[in-house]
Amino acid sequence: MRSNFLLTAGIPGPGLEILNEAGQVTVLPARPSYGELSSLCASGNFDVVLTQLSDVIDAPLLGGARILGVSNYAVGYNNIDVEAASRHGIVVANTPGVLTEATADIAMLLILGTARRVIEADRLVRDGNFHGWEPELLLGRDVSGSVLGLAGFGRIARATARRALGFGMEVLFSPRPPGDRPVDDEELGEFAGKVRQVPWDELFRSSDFLSLHVPLSEQTLHLVNADVLRRMKPDAILINTARGPIVDETALVEALKQGVIAGAGLDVYENEPGLSPGLKALTNTVLLPHVGSATVSVRAEMARLSALNAVAIAQGLMPPHPVTPEVKS
Repeated sequence: MRSNFLLTAGIPGPGLEILNEAGQVTVLPARPSYGELSSLCASGNFDVVLTQLSDVIDAPLLGGARILGVSNYAVGYNNIDVEAASRHGIVVANTPGVLTEATADIAMLLILGTARRVIEADRLVRDGNFHGWEPELLLGRDVSGSVLGLAGFGRIARATARRALGFGMEVLFSPRPPGDRPVDDEELGEFAGKVRQVPWDELFRSSDFLSLHVPLSEQTLHLVNADVLRRMKPDAILINTARGPIVDETALVEALKQGVIAGAGLDVYENEPGLSPGLKALTNTVLLPHVGSATVSVRAEMARLSALNAVAIAQGLMPPHPVTPEVKS
């Protein structure tokens, strides 16, 4: 019996090809509302739903769903109530380990772009206001020799550290803010003697650039809040390529307006795709549309993994990358 797959949005090849070989594929023509997605999941017409980060898969939806599983086209899965899925015997899978280098590139791009005021400079030229070299035109700040603080020290943070060391930055890290745990040289591996671990409160107070690389959880929700922003250096720059709600965006806007910190480079937002009032008007920001994984090869690999997850779930097998390993599909 061929399986039935529901896609809330189209995905690149080879994902669609894999799904088409395994069964019937329905790609919605427009992103569904919560009510529409709930109805589709409860219809009994689909074995697996392939979702995007913007799709809310919460406990009420899962309680009424007649599906075997959810394959999330993303590494993160904070859009899915995994505990509720487990209670209802619904398998959840994701696409880990494929966007490390691409996201680290974006983190470094944001560091460089904010430091050297790239957006302001580009606008100046496009608006016809470049009248030749001037001694004090758009003076930025040095990246080399600056202190980069990494909140978290997983794969993406380590890839960012590797790039930052190449730029001559001093790299500090806190592995699990706001908590802590010791990291020895064996665990540090290639970074032993090159980076330095400090507590979270020292990290945000000491960093010229504070880059966030932690998952979104109850502990990290608004990890960077008004109090943290007040205690950062006044010339510090905040970088976020992780998850938007890790930062209290309203507090960040006020801090940027008041000069509490110097700038911010963001690829994610608290209420994506919406922005907190006043954010887009600030000239001391670089704002990207969640493109950390947006390379042809990365998005194709994400599509492949999400499709393989979906096919395995539909066939009653454990997917290659389960988030709910305790659920027996």
